[in-house]
Amino acid sequence: MDLQELRGQIDAVDTELVALLNRRAELSLEVGRQKAGSASQRYFAPERERDLLQRLLALHTGPLPREALLAIYREIISASIALQKPMTVAYWGPPGTFTEMAALQRFGSSTLYHDCRSIPDVFGEVERERADYGVVPVENSTEGVVTYTLDMFHDTTLRVCAEVFVTIVQNLVTHAKSLEQIRRLYSAPIVIAQCRRWLDTHLPNAEITEVQPTSKAAERAAADPEGAAIAPLRAAEVHNVPVLFDSIQDNPNNRTRFLVIGRNEPPPTGRDKTSLLFAVRNEPGSLGRALRAFEHHNVNMTMIATRPARGTAWEYVQFVDFQGHEQDEPVRQALEELRRHSIYVNVLGSYPEGE
Repeated sequence: MDLQELRGQIDAVDTELVALLNRRAELSLEVGRQKAGSASQRYFAPERERDLLQRLLALHTGPLPREALLAIYREIISASIALQKPMTVAYWGPPGTFTEMAALQRFGSSTLYHDCRSIPDVFGEVERERADYGVVPVENSTEGVVTYTLDMFHDTTLRVCAEVFVTIVQNLVTHAKSLEQIRRLYSAPIVIAQCRRWLDTHLPNAEITEVQPTSKAAERAAADPEGAAIAPLRAAEVHNVPVLFDSIQDNPNNRTRFLVIGRNEPPPTGRDKTSLLFAVRNEPGSLGRALRAFEHHNVNMTMIATRPARGTAWEYVQFVDFQGHEQDEPVRQALEELRRHSIYVNVLGSYPEGE
């Protein structure tokens, strides 16, 4: 076939795709009408999305890249949910942060987004039902847990209903044309730590001003002709600052895990994770006895962090993630044993494991 014939076939496929997408939208609208009659139904169903994407990947033979297929369907799902009921998602802003990137990755561009000034504000927006869901960071693969997020779970009734992983790529963004023109560097302390080797080599004499989140740093650099910021590509786009050097982070495998908070209680999918808080008596061996509940029932813990208890000095609670759903029999038995050795257990949610 010549070029004109190939383009004609592409046009024919596009015509068919538009018709199929609209047919899918009609079915999605009918799903929304049926959900509207049930108070227990949520428009965001991470377990259903997991099943859908796994089925599509099993059918996928290429040559379209796997990531491209997932990105296309993320937008199809986002548009379908918006047809059923426009959703609002709160996140730790402003626009251009990694948290916004996580929200977009999870909910797509057809969702309404509301940026918040702090992590507690994200929880507050969802609790007061000004947002349907919230997205907050909880753990970084090199810097550890985000304590502000963990501490919020002491007092909230919100559930963890999904998780998102974002690969952290840091960029030097500036209007300067070369490193020699840069006199000031803006970024958050944790980001500076993630890029320390690169900075020591390439910008050893720059005056560092701590600004967080990273989107604010990019905003400062946009207004300073001799300034630069370390920021994600999204922040550079939002504030229209060129990228002078990309991928300057010391660890190329750095990732941050984000939690989606809301009121969903997703059913088991066969590949789930559960988050909980628990506290034990302040006596010898109490924590070890409690943790052995997971070993006894072959439940794999993926993270544990200790945080001070609210209102009582020198008392602590444990934040734990483990594989499995609270409805799974081994998990149910492990939780029963954990409660026998604890003075407080609060299951924060079971949800599909993120990719």
